[in-house]
Formats: sequence, structure tokens, C-alpha cells
Amino acid sequence: MKGKFRNDAGVTKEVKIGFSWTTFFFGFIPALIRGDLKWAAIMFITAVVAGAVTLGFGAWIPGIIFSFVYNKVYIKDLLEKGYRPADDQTQRELESRGIVAVQSASA
Repeated sequence: MKGKFRNDAGVTKEVKIGFSWTTFFFGFIPALIRGDLKWAAIMFITAVVAGAVTLGFGAWIPGIIFSFVYNKVYIKDLLEKGYRPADDQTQRELESRGIVAVQSASA
């Protein structure tokens, strides 16, 4: 499922929620294309370190690990930068996955 996020300036971003197949197949490149330089560098450095320690055989291991967590990390970074779920469906999906706290009805 893809979630829609919007900031106060009206900029909308659509992000897949869940496993990142693009990170699985292409490593740090999707983060680089999204402009997420911090996580692109972290993924690249961990792949280089894992490859150096295992003589190149383990360079793919960080890619598998980041495939499970990268979209969640990216969504949390967007939320910290002021983006908010653009629709109720995205809000419910984030709540069900524990990415954001459940909003109470009383306010």
C-alpha cells in the first residue's frame, strides 16, 4: 500500500508502506533518488563495511535488512520534517503498523 503525505506548503509525497522491493534490488540507490542522502550514505557505508569484513560476500546483507526497515524510517523522517498523512486511509495504515500513535476521538 502507498501512503500519501502532505506538508504545510502543500507538497505531496507518495511513499510505499511496508517492505521496500526497490531497496532489496538496488540497495542505497532508491534513497539517493528520493533525496534522502543521510540514509543513502548509511546504507552505502554499511554495505562497504560488510563487504570489506567478509571479502565482498556479505555486501548484500545490509540491503536485505534495510529492505524491511527503510520505508518506515523514511516515513518517520518525513513526519519529523512536517509532513502529515494526507488522507484517513494513510493515517489508519500508519496506526495499524505502529508508525504513528493512535489518535483519540476526544478533543
